[in-house]
Amino acid sequence: MTDHKAKIALVTGASRGLGKNTALALAKKGVGVIVTYLNSEAEAKSVVSAIETMGGKAVALQLDIGNIKTLDGFVVQLKQALQNTWETEQFDFLINNAGISQNSLFAETTEEEFDRLLKVNFKGVFFLTQKLLPLLKEGGRIVNVSSFLAHVISPGRATYASAKGAIEVLTRSLAKELGHRQITVNVIVPGAIATEGSVVQNNPEINKMIASQTALGRVGEPDDIGDAVVLLLSEGNRWITGQRIEISGGQSL
Repeated sequence: MTDHKAKIALVTGASRGLGKNTALALAKKGVGVIVTYLNSEAEAKSVVSAIETMGGKAVALQLDIGNIKTLDGFVVQLKQALQNTWETEQFDFLINNAGISQNSLFAETTEEEFDRLLKVNFKGVFFLTQKLLPLLKEGGRIVNVSSFLAHVISPGRATYASAKGAIEVLTRSLAKELGHRQITVNVIVPGAIATEGSVVQNNPEINKMIASQTALGRVGEPDDIGDAVVLLLSEGNRWITGQRIEISGGQSL
């Protein structure tokens, strides 16, 4: 990336998994990172420490994206962090990574389960992004995170997949509405990734099955996603917006 010494990214759900990997990948390119977490404060601070060890700047902020009433308070904390750490009022990149998943067959899904998934995976992303628009620089970037499960249907994921499908439509709407500010908005669609504690990592049979269905012959690693996000945010990708970009190694082609 060119001229990223002064760039700042906000990565939601960055205390572990793909969010953590993305935060570290950006930091390696000299991007300052705001790491948000729900409950894992120690893990989030560990990510901040790792970035500081690289010589970068980072802060960890608590964010309950599923609780809309808390978002205004988060914005206040974010403004303070930007001023205190970077002496600025705006940031460059928003990566909407935070999300939750669960298995629940359609016929057995309760309203409570439905509301919980939609609040975190769609409503929270919608209103957090809305509230952050004044803080996002002209020419900034938004990257939303969908899921392969929105396209390759798996029983028990109807609510989750529907919410991710909504994120993909929202991405196109935002790209159109924010274009006048030269803000690009894209959505990534990770395939099966061997994140910590995932079934892909813990079950060798599932790992082997998915690898056999993937053009590049293996399941994804977290670095595959973090590095791809870095590419999306590079100066050379200023003309890509409103796009759904699958990062799966050619899974189920």
